[in-house]
Amino acid sequence: MSGLVNALVIVAVAAIVIARQFRARAINTDRRWWLLPVILAVVALREPGILDAHHRAESAVLLVVELLIGLAMGAGWAWTTRIWTAQDGVVWTKSTKASGAVWVVGIALRIGLFALGRGLGLHQDSAALMLGFAGTLLVRGGILVWRAQSLGTANRPAPAYGDGMRSARKERV
Repeated sequence: MSGLVNALVIVAVAAIVIARQFRARAINTDRRWWLLPVILAVVALREPGILDAHHRAESAVLLVVELLIGLAMGAGWAWTTRIWTAQDGVVWTKSTKASGAVWVVGIALRIGLFALGRGLGLHQDSAALMLGFAGTLLVRGGILVWRAQSLGTANRPAPAYGDGMRSARKERV
């Protein structure tokens, strides 16, 4: 994929994730919360330009720093997310203002890292950003699922309409 397509994928996924994080959402620990981060990581790692061909060591260091920022951002985002259990046993989450601050700081650090790379004359591909974002989503998802499971009620399915009702048929006596 080209850098433009990667950038559009990153922006689209980030927009969806950011828009959804500030609404209360039920957590289902049986879902494949790790699937989207794995797909993003595979797409990023398939790109040949993830490291600068002329400055491999320097670009590898920037990539590692990008991953560390992504992992820290995911952990910060997960730990600043409010999590609670409703009366029906379903676990809900909603990001807080502190979660928004984590996003702002993470984006500022990534912009600074990109500026540093430009200053050093390194070619930076969007694949590194996508890999960092995959790490962010993976860590956040893992911590939230772990927190939900630690409440002890996340494994129960949400009740559906009609659960616990008796059959409409007349019983024989």
